[in-house]
Formats: sequence, C-alpha cells, structure tokens
Amino acid sequence: MLKILIIDDDEITNFITTTNLTKMGYTNNLVVTNGQEGIDYLLANQCPELILLDLNMPVMDGWEFLEVKERLKICPDTPIIVTTSSGRPEDMEKTDSFNNILKYMVKPIDFEKVSTLLLELHKNKIC
Repeated sequence: MLKILIIDDDEITNFITTTNLTKMGYTNNLVVTNGQEGIDYLLANQCPELILLDLNMPVMDGWEFLEVKERLKICPDTPIIVTTSSGRPEDMEKTDSFNNILKYMVKPIDFEKVSTLLLELHKNKIC
C-alpha cells in the first residue's frame, strides 16, 4: 500500500488532504506538522512513496527540510510535491535546485493533479 507523508502545519489543510487522499484510495497517510518531525520520521521509518511538503512552517520549514534531507541523503529517491501558499516565482525556481521535486503546487491543493501524478508514479513504477 502506498505510504504518503504529509508535512504541513495547517490542521485544516491536513484534514482536507487526508480526506481527499482517502477518497482516492490512498489510506496509508501520515501527517507531521513541521520539517523536523518529517526528518525524524524519515530517519526512524521506511521511506514513504511520496511526500507532500509545505514550505512555511514553524520549527523547521520546508526549505530546511529539503536541505537536511539532501545533506543526510535520507530517502533520496522519494518524490516530493511541494504544496504551499507561496506563488512567488523565486520560490518555484528555488525548488529546481532540489532532487525529486515532482510538482510545485500553490494551495489550495488540486487533488485531480495529485491523482494524476500518483497514477503516473504507479505507471512508471517510481513508487
């Protein structure tokens, strides 16, 4: 079963995300509320098949999460969808410097696009 790690500090977004993923048949979802919790989870568990990552969070933001994840080579092949409220072009461009970013998605999350990406991942056997 596909495991999806959601790293986002917004409770409403997390509820909407897990509800929509469950409706699409993806029920193995784990939510953590900041990048440090995400790193801790990745270090202690098997890599998820997908990470949904917010950028603006307390404790450790999404940028710091990406930097630590790459520096420590944690789950290097796990694809990431960045989900953020920032539509700034410079943020979109900055994600290009990180590995395995599948998509930069400005909230609200477009679950039709997420579904298409998940189907594509399955088709290409990336996850």
